[in-house]
This record gives sequence, C-alpha cells and structure tokens, in this order.
Amino acid sequence: MRAVILTSPGEPEVVELPDPHPADGQLRIRMAGAAVNPADLHVIDSGHTGVGLGLDVAGVVDEVGPGVTEFAVGDRVAALQFPHAPHAVAGAAAEYVLVPAKDTAAVPDGVDLLDAATVPCNSLTAAQLLAHLGPAAGRRLLVTGAAGGVGGYVVALAAQDGWSVVALARASDTEFLTRAGAREIVTDLAQASEVDAVFDTALLNEAALAPVRANGSYVGIFPGREPAPERGIDVTSAVVFPDAAALTRMLALTEKGVLEARRAGTTPLAEAPAVYSKFRAGGMRGRLVLTP
Repeated sequence: MRAVILTSPGEPEVVELPDPHPADGQLRIRMAGAAVNPADLHVIDSGHTGVGLGLDVAGVVDEVGPGVTEFAVGDRVAALQFPHAPHAVAGAAAEYVLVPAKDTAAVPDGVDLLDAATVPCNSLTAAQLLAHLGPAAGRRLLVTGAAGGVGGYVVALAAQDGWSVVALARASDTEFLTRAGAREIVTDLAQASEVDAVFDTALLNEAALAPVRANGSYVGIFPGREPAPERGIDVTSAVVFPDAAALTRMLALTEKGVLEARRAGTTPLAEAPAVYSKFRAGGMRGRLVLTP
C-alpha cells in the first residue's frame, strides 16, 4: 500500500509499505479520505523519522481482526488514529489504516465519507476540552480562532450546550459563525467584554486571559504553550484522545447540520507532500482531505 511517511526529518514522502492486517480487536479501513491537520505539521517539525502522518480517517471496513463484533466488512466508518500507536508505522494518510474497533464510529448514511474525514480530531478536541469547563448555565465563553478547524466546532458545540458564545474571528466569517450559534462576533480581542471562560484555539496565550474574569477558566489546545495562571484563573490544555461514543455523537450532529463539515478541497495521496506546505501557508477555511 501507499502511505505518507517521514523518511527523513521534515520530509514527508509517499512510500510503498506491505499491506497491514488487523490483530485482535482491530479492523482495517480502506481509506476514502484522510484530513490534513495542524498536528501533521507538528509531527513534520518534530525531527522524527519513520512516522506516518494523518490522524483523521474515514472509509470502509475491508478486514476485521479476531474478536471484533462491532463492525463488519463493508461498514462505513471514521476514526481518530494515532500514527505512533504500536500496531502501525503508517498513520491515517495511507491506503489502508489499522484502528482499534473500540475507537471507531459508524458514519451515518447522510454524511459523505470525505466530509466525515474532517470530523474526528477537531470535533473531539472541542468536545473534550469543553467538558473541562463544566456546565454552561448561560455563562459567556470567548472562542479565539473561532472560524478555524477546531474553533468552528467549539462555537457550535458550546452554543448547543447553552454557552453565550463570543467569537473572535475575521469579519468575513460572520455568516458561518452566526449559523454556528455565536451570540457576538468580534474582530479584535480588545472588543471582547468580560467572559467567564476562554477557549484559545488561536494560541493567543497570555493575551487571551485579559477578558476572562477572576477565577474564570482558560483552555488551550497545545500542552506546554498555555499561559501561567493569574487572578485565580484555572488554566488547562490537553491532547485529544479517541472516543468512539463521542465521535458517534459528532457524526450524528454533522448529519443533522448542527455541525458543519467544512472541506477545503481534496488531493490525491500521491500528491500529499506538497499539500502540507500549502496547508502551512494558511488562509483556508476547512480541512484539505487526501484521497486514495
């Protein structure tokens, strides 16, 4: 099979690998789409070699391992796959992807598989960190980078949960953010009045604490880059982890239109190395999706 691997530091390359086969509790997905994420750029910049790229995968089950009863060959599925997992060199950017069945979610009939590939990492990051903030109860939440890959999910999920969402984004993103459920849209951090919490997807760090009330909350998406606590503000960040039940919910909300799958475009796997440079340049809304 073909897969995108870091064959040397900072150099993703499409290489041929033996077709993988699932072990106990695993299934093999014939990839239909694999989203490109900022996490891929972090791996590329890490200096590692022999690591596969790609976290998000959607496709069709084409082989199941011993003990798997949840899924059968032919099922449409999506999953968050970690390339460093011991069962695979390749990540999601590969023609065949091995994932634990327990981490896999069925894709509803009303969701295109290429759209489904954009959902796992971003939506689970949003949902898991929002849960850290506790009940909304009408409280005010500032979301930085609100129209970005994670930010868009934060706005929609927080609005669903009852937060009064203040979205920091470009004026050109107003229509999308209004659909997502933002109560207020600001284009400059100084425009944001006091909030109970901030979800800092834009990595503004210390600056993002300014509108947060004393004893409020800050959540970030990059462990190690969060600001030091001040004024009693609870500061946390975390790495996303697979959660099949939560992903099933995210895909159901996508089918209902509550969550908006934003696909910026598709690129064949063979052309993947150039895609990461394009993604690094920024300026796009939604996720680029690699296809076989």
